[in-house]
Amino acid sequence: MNSLVEVRDVHKIYKRDSFDVPVLNGVALGVPKGDFLALMGPSGSGKTTLLNLIAGIDRPTRGKVVVDGKEISAFSETKLASWRATHVGFIFQMYNLIPVLNAFENVELPLLLTKLSKRERKEHVETALRVVGLADRMSHFPRQLSGGQEQRVSIARAIVTDPTIIVADEPTGDLDAKSAHEILDLLGLLHSRHGKAIVMVTHDPAAARCADRLVHLEKGDLVADESQR
Repeated sequence: MNSLVEVRDVHKIYKRDSFDVPVLNGVALGVPKGDFLALMGPSGSGKTTLLNLIAGIDRPTRGKVVVDGKEISAFSETKLASWRATHVGFIFQMYNLIPVLNAFENVELPLLLTKLSKRERKEHVETALRVVGLADRMSHFPRQLSGGQEQRVSIARAIVTDPTIIVADEPTGDLDAKSAHEILDLLGLLHSRHGKAIVMVTHDPAAARCADRLVHLEKGDLVADESQR
């Protein structure tokens, strides 16, 4: 399998006072290029921890995380921060938009860490907002947008750097059914038309059905990995 992401025998243990709290127990997982994978499982099963390890937000206690041939789990903090800024697009349940910035400015934020010129940044932002169907809302502030539109802005921000992988943590969890359906359609479009690899944590079976694969975690163990196509 030509894997974009390889999680190799990953253990994650958190310290709580003098106690060790195991969260992941030797998880092994491959995510091919262009895959759309849903992570499911009960609360406390390790879904978000695994997502954070793939995204370089956290590090394994043991084992390796390799993305696009690079062992990111061995990077220094500085190198890891730089890698995340250009290779990972983040979508969260809460949109994390800055209220005093308009849609254009919110989407532009990740590009301020790059060497792109102002003109190049403008082209990237306009393209990203066009992809998510908000080309006519660039100057709107978050308070002037619906929840679904705010999530679309956050998705535009996630894709504006043309990331290697998109990670989504409960992206429809704070939306009504109609908006959730629209966001899932958009993620499907990013996957099918633009070839983006997506790893999504969700509790929603309807959201999970949009993915190519369903991976189920329980108490830190990977207990099922099923193709849905």
